[in-house]
Amino acid sequence: MASNTTSADLFAKCAAFDQVEHAKAMGYYPYFKPVASAEETEVSIDGRPVLMLGSNNYLGLTTHPKVKEAAQAAIERFGSSSCGSRFLNGTLEIHLELEERLARFLNKESALVFSTGFQTNLGAISSLVGKGEFIISDKWNHACIIDGARLSYGTMKRFRHNDPDDLERVLSSCPEGVGKLIVVDGLFSMEGDLAPLPEIVELAERYGARTLVDDAHAVGVMGPNGRGTPEHFGVEDDIDLVMGTFSKSFASLGGVIAGDEYVISYIQHNARTMIFSASMPPAAVASVLASLEIMETEPERREHLWANTRKMMHGLQELGFDTGKSETPVIPIVVGEMFTALGMWRSLLDHGVYVNVVIPPAVPPGREMLRTSYMATHTDEQLDHVLSTFEEVGERLGII
Repeated sequence: MASNTTSADLFAKCAAFDQVEHAKAMGYYPYFKPVASAEETEVSIDGRPVLMLGSNNYLGLTTHPKVKEAAQAAIERFGSSSCGSRFLNGTLEIHLELEERLARFLNKESALVFSTGFQTNLGAISSLVGKGEFIISDKWNHACIIDGARLSYGTMKRFRHNDPDDLERVLSSCPEGVGKLIVVDGLFSMEGDLAPLPEIVELAERYGARTLVDDAHAVGVMGPNGRGTPEHFGVEDDIDLVMGTFSKSFASLGGVIAGDEYVISYIQHNARTMIFSASMPPAAVASVLASLEIMETEPERREHLWANTRKMMHGLQELGFDTGKSETPVIPIVVGEMFTALGMWRSLLDHGVYVNVVIPPAVPPGREMLRTSYMATHTDEQLDHVLSTFEEVGERLGII
């Protein structure tokens, strides 16, 4: 369709967006790589086997027989979709079963599941925080937290990453007698470090604020029973709301928010991403239920995940790589320069190892990195190969 020459063309910025084509032409475009196999420790990319170090499949459950059988059985019973929102016709019996199970697992009165993790934070935060109230957010929080704050009618204030002193500065700047919600990632997804929840809880109590912990990468991973960072730090009773996603340890798709029943009921009846989105499909719900049962009955999976994490943390640090402040199965390799990071990503892939490359604006300039993450199902042989590959590529590029 011809455009009106008297006004600016909305699509002009699209025509000028040429960075992707330049990166592809140079062989350094690292995104949207199609995987032609199941998400396991080894996948097929571009027709060849590649060791996967970029997945959030921490417990390795995506191909567990019980998970696949549960998904298939749910399709046989409920079909492929509810074809409606939870608010109207889309609440199935298994949605309620999952919410009851998750509430018990997370030691909360009530839980509510959404169709994606992003929608969970988007809907919960935007519905809870109103005009004249405050969202206080760690500067490194996930995009869904930032967008939830933007969609609310409240005011967002940010504090320096994992800095309780700066959090107190921000809290003290808020007017007295107004609602305040402190929101943090429990386990930060790029650098693998943990929020200082004990200090955050103490400040929340002192300044009359509520707390929401996004534990997307920590549920199933952290804590003696896999209940996440609140359990890890022993502050479960002090955290008001815990959010989790199903696309990591639960090997499915969706999200959950858990807390006191009256708060969850309010979110359920006010969150636009709940009311105006189709519900989780039956197969996804059943997959989460099966994964939860495996988490509770096979703790050795989590133990193996941590053994792999310790092996790789020690091995990478011994080789001389900068792994930041990670203390989790998410281990960054800080490179510090964009084209060096892209070159290392490309070389690792050429050697059969897939990692995620993280460059600005996802990280500040000078903080460019490779993000690696590990599964309970990685073998010692695979991890030994990864370490030898990192050594070879790191030495050749002058990183170590």
